[in-house]
Amino acid sequence: MEDVQSLRHTAWDCKYHIVWIPKCRRKVMYGQIRRHLGELLRHLAMQKESAVLEGHLAADHVHVLVSIPPKYSVAQVVGFVKGKSAIQIARTYGGRRKNFTGQSFWARGYYVSTVGKDEETVRQYIKRQEEEDRRLDQLNLFE
Repeated sequence: MEDVQSLRHTAWDCKYHIVWIPKCRRKVMYGQIRRHLGELLRHLAMQKESAVLEGHLAADHVHVLVSIPPKYSVAQVVGFVKGKSAIQIARTYGGRRKNFTGQSFWARGYYVSTVGKDEETVRQYIKRQEEEDRRLDQLNLFE
């Protein structure tokens, strides 16, 4: 129970494995945008009192292990992070400065599963995604 956190009258340990994709599963997360996005997602999660414990940004999807307090729903946190990050990406990399909603970067929806005693397994899975992506890219070169 070393990861148990608390609110005023609640002890909690709520972790979720969450995956989402850019619109049309475009391969857009490379180089500078990838470096910027990792820090941005962590910062936005903190604004909802949540923490990105593990993460991987593939070219066409995002995997994160997130700790979210029970006073927020997963949908609230994911909606906030995806919405605000899309706006920031558009402003930084799309040349848009004002009044841009960022609606065209992330696809609607996401995958989520709760993480219990198998947290280490989920952490290892997320870490292995980059290796698997590289392996698949190599296979595609020879097709």
